[in-house]
Formats: sequence, structure tokens, C-alpha cells
Amino acid sequence: MSAYQQSVSWWCITPQLLSPQQLVRAAADIGYAAVELLPEPYWPLARAHGLAIASVNGHASIVDGLNRRTNHARIVRELADMIAKAEQWRIANLICFSGSRDGLANAAGIEATAEGLHQVARRAEDAGVTLVLEVLNSKVDHPDYHADHTAWAVEVCRQVGSPAVKVLYDIYHMQIMEGDIIRTIQAVHPWIGHYHTAGNPGRTELDDRQELNYRPIFAAIAATGYTGYIGHEFIPRGEPIAALAAAFALAQSI
Repeated sequence: MSAYQQSVSWWCITPQLLSPQQLVRAAADIGYAAVELLPEPYWPLARAHGLAIASVNGHASIVDGLNRRTNHARIVRELADMIAKAEQWRIANLICFSGSRDGLANAAGIEATAEGLHQVARRAEDAGVTLVLEVLNSKVDHPDYHADHTAWAVEVCRQVGSPAVKVLYDIYHMQIMEGDIIRTIQAVHPWIGHYHTAGNPGRTELDDRQELNYRPIFAAIAATGYTGYIGHEFIPRGEPIAALAAAFALAQSI
């Protein structure tokens, strides 16, 4: 039996497919432990339905991120504020972003990102919050994003050297950039603090109409002893509650 828990990504479902109230009610009924990436005004709604908050964004923005030292003062302030809120609300993860490459060399971007995260790592450790640096694809969804390969983000975490700074390994994004999902998970799992899922292509359900075989992927995650959240970040093509229930059942069956 897997030790990880499951969460639902808010932005994929509400308000376009379900109302906030419908989403949290459905997630709780299905058996999800948490929701994530929900606006702060809805945090009490999640709590009222017995749902934890698995992650929220720690700072702005995907484009203007940690790889530029000129952004550090702003981002450190934003992260400090969010760490305090995350401690209060018991939010497990704050998502962090490298920012766009814009001609910056990989080594320079890694070093600057690590320096920025190092400034708040101890504060996150003390609060029991994990700062997760998200890997995103630069081929389809986020052109020129710097942390577009797993090794880039892992090296940032290695340089910071804090248990509170890890990688958000987004399976959908890394399928686009790298493939070799299971081998990567097996190799770098100590650096991974959070997972996101979606079908590829199209960020769809975890079904047999897309190319990722999620059952062995979930088995590989479970085999590492991972106890955090797997966040489902797909946009259903069909009935949303049925899609969320199917994803939960698939991951739960491992």
C-alpha cells in the first residue's frame, strides 16, 4: 500500500468546470487528502471540508523568478510572508520558480536561484514548510523557462543543502522535456518534495488516450517510500468528478 497522499489542483477544475463548493465536496467525498493552488480566500472552505492544502505559490512569478538576483529582495519578502501563512495553515509546500532564461547561462542561473532560496531556507525549516522548485517545460507551455530539466533543479537543491528546499517534479512537464520518467524518479527521489501529474499531450486525464503509463509511475514513486502529496494537475476532457475519481483510484491502487 502506498504511503503518499493525493491532492487536486484547483485551477484545473474551478470555476470553469465545477464551483469551488462542488470541487471541495467532490474531493472530500472521493477521498482526497488535500487541494492545492487555491486562492487564499478559499483556504477556509478547504479546511471546512476536512481538506489540507498541499501547495500554493510562494512568490511571483514564473517569468521573473529566482535566477535573477535583482528579483531576490522582492521574492525573499514574498516567501517570508508565505512561509508564515503556510505555518499557520499547515500548508506543506510553497512552489518556487526559476524565472525565464533570457540568455542567462545554466550555471549562473542555478547559482543565483540557490542563493535566493538559501536566504529563506532556515526560515522554512523552522516553520516545517518545504520550498519546492518546479520544473516546467520550455517547449510547449512556458517558453524560455530556465528550470526546464530535472538536473537543473536538483543542482539548485544540492547547492542550497537544506531539507526544506526540494524539487517539484511535474511528470507532465518532464515527459515533454526528457521522458524517462521512472528512471529519473528512481535516481533523484531524495531531492523530490512534491509531484504533479497530467496526461501528455494536452494536460489531460490519466487515461489510455495519452502516452504516459501512470500505474508503473505511481508504483515507482511508492517504491521510493515517498510520503508526501501527489497533486493531480490535469484538465478533464469529460465529466470532471468522474475524472478525479478515476485518477484517485489509479494512484490509490498501488
